[in-house]
Parts: sequence; C-alpha cells; structure tokens
Amino acid sequence: MLHDRVLVRTDIEEGERRSSGGIVIPATAAVGRRLAWAEVVAIGQHVRTVEPHDRVLYDPEDRAEVEVRGVAYVLMRERDLHAVAAERLQGSDDSTGLYL
Repeated sequence: MLHDRVLVRTDIEEGERRSSGGIVIPATAAVGRRLAWAEVVAIGQHVRTVEPHDRVLYDPEDRAEVEVRGVAYVLMRERDLHAVAAERLQGSDDSTGLYL
C-alpha cells in the first residue's frame, strides 16, 4: 500500500434485509445515500488514524474496487473515511470506541 491509501473488505449485505421493526425490505428497494461499514485490511505508510482490523465507515459511492486473489476489496484515501470503530479506542468509561 502506498501513501495515504486504505484497503478495506466490505460487509456484504446483499439480498433481503429486515428493519428493526421486523419488516422485510427486498433487495430491489431503493435506498437513499447510505454509508457502509468495512474492515481495514491494509494501510499505507502515511495513514495515521486507522490500523488493520479496525472497522471504518465510508461512502460506497466514492470507491475504487479491486480484486486480489478472487476477493473483492475497496481502495480509498484515508480522508474518505467518515468514522473509525476500534477496540483499542475503548480505554475509558466514557469512551464509545467510535470517533469521527
């Protein structure tokens, strides 16, 4: 990985899904602009805020997909990340482990 690039593996949620109220939402339903979660797989040498195995929030419309050994990944710049969730950030009682 070069510079400020981050390689992530997406959480694939294809097909039907259920709302919190139990309503089935078909895969063909149009969803507005929605951010997605992914797991960081690799980072470049100039990335400062995330580490491998962190979960990050990103915009799926602003992405570049790449396939490595038959597995699909998303390649993006660190500045395109919207939030980071990591176990290492949950140090104090008032910490949520999530930062923007």
